[in-house]
Amino acid sequence: VQLQASGGGLVQPGGSLRLSCAASGSIFRINAMAWYRQVPGKQREWVADTVSSGGTNYAASVKGRFTISRDNDKNTLYLQMNSLKPEDTAIYYCYANIKSREFGTTADYWGQGTLVTVSS
Repeated sequence: VQLQASGGGLVQPGGSLRLSCAASGSIFRINAMAWYRQVPGKQREWVADTVSSGGTNYAASVKGRFTISRDNDKNTLYLQMNSLKPEDTAIYYCYANIKSREFGTTADYWGQGTLVTVSS
């Protein structure tokens, strides 16, 4: 099982970006999915998460500006980021808890990270 994140880039303050994270491999079921972010030299912080039923949760710092969503048919997670601020600059990582079709076991997986830079 692999997670592939994409969609990062350079954007001006107030702008928008949409991150994607595609899961592939021997997948039976994807449970919780989430986005985290990390600034070099600091701890990784949770941004938002969503469960398989569609419920969502957000960190206070992004609530009202970011929207997490998932397409269960495509095994893909999204993060729509609006009204971006310089303090949103970080490497964004996707996370998923996945049950393997091949082995029947459940494990945590991380994507490789995608850089978001908010600067004028």
